[in-house]
Amino acid sequence: MAIADGGLGFWKALPQVYPSTLAQRCWVHKTANILDKLPSSMQGRAKGMIHDIYRAENKASVLKTYAQFQACFLDKYPEAVGCLRKDEQTLFTFYDFPAAHCIHVRSTNVIESVFSTVRLWTNKTKGCGTRLATLTMVFKLVQESKRTWRKLDGSKQLELVQAGRRFLDGVLQEEAAA
Repeated sequence: MAIADGGLGFWKALPQVYPSTLAQRCWVHKTANILDKLPSSMQGRAKGMIHDIYRAENKASVLKTYAQFQACFLDKYPEAVGCLRKDEQTLFTFYDFPAAHCIHVRSTNVIESVFSTVRLWTNKTKGCGTRLATLTMVFKLVQESKRTWRKLDGSKQLELVQAGRRFLDGVLQEEAAA
């Protein structure tokens, strides 16, 4: 599974490079995009409803809360609802993976937090001169930040995912008897 924001180049390149990869749209970026299309007086309510959507226990609950959001905002704020609908096919992919992984794979923030440190230092140093010096600094910064990383919840289930085992609503599906 690949998780990304709305960067069109990434989504266009993904199937060309990794054709069997499933796509998951980042909920943090999607939420920000939707809220951008609402007046500030409605943003708190909408944000709560969006959280209810992606924190739902299963796909059936998701579809119910997804429909409620649309019903609530479509008449007055069609752009916000259109923004939500635009990525419908890639918003709920994480339900096909272990439930313990959901918190990690709903957004790109885990990845972005690592690179925020790199961005901070590269901006402070105004570049490092040579390409090799820059790559070395980035490597060392990531290596240092790695000390505070925590293991993926349900990391033992990664072997099942890698083996192609099927999950439905975050629950491993037993193989049908032959």
